[in-house]
Amino acid sequence: MSSEQDRAILNCIFNPLLPVGECVYDEELPSDLQDVEDIPNVEVAKSLEIEGVKAAESGDLDTAVGIFTRAISVAPKWASGYNNRAQVYRLKGNTPAAVADLNEAINLSGAKGKSGCQALCQRGIMHRKDGNDDLARKDFEVAAKLGSQFAKMQLVELNPYAALCNQMLHDVMTKLQEAGQT
Repeated sequence: MSSEQDRAILNCIFNPLLPVGECVYDEELPSDLQDVEDIPNVEVAKSLEIEGVKAAESGDLDTAVGIFTRAISVAPKWASGYNNRAQVYRLKGNTPAAVADLNEAINLSGAKGKSGCQALCQRGIMHRKDGNDDLARKDFEVAAKLGSQFAKMQLVELNPYAALCNQMLHDVMTKLQEAGQT
């Protein structure tokens, strides 16, 4: 059995786009939010995913893509493999392939469970990076309903009224600091 620290490290490896501290483990999720695991060969695919993560960590992105592709071929209905391969494609700068894999992960998961939530968050980040805030907002809204604190924070940042309030608060605080220095 792994320690809490080991689990946190693994969570950061498998979920690099989530903020540190947003650790949700499968056994802690309500049953309606857990990934469906009654897919043939899912245990083999999970084992391959661990190998793929190790390859990506060591910087061997081409090998990682190959391993995740094997995981997908072993269990083509398992959304997690597509989600993980998308992360490697994103690291390689292959945005179209990453988005295609995220779309497939969202489709296979029904936009539910851990894999669906992670794929929605990743795709939302990519939409934001491309300046497609409306598409990003839609993905973050679904992920937020699944319980992602990261998605909820992104929705706040995408809210134009929140941005205006934050700017006004910043201006007031700056003036107070300047007045205190005089």
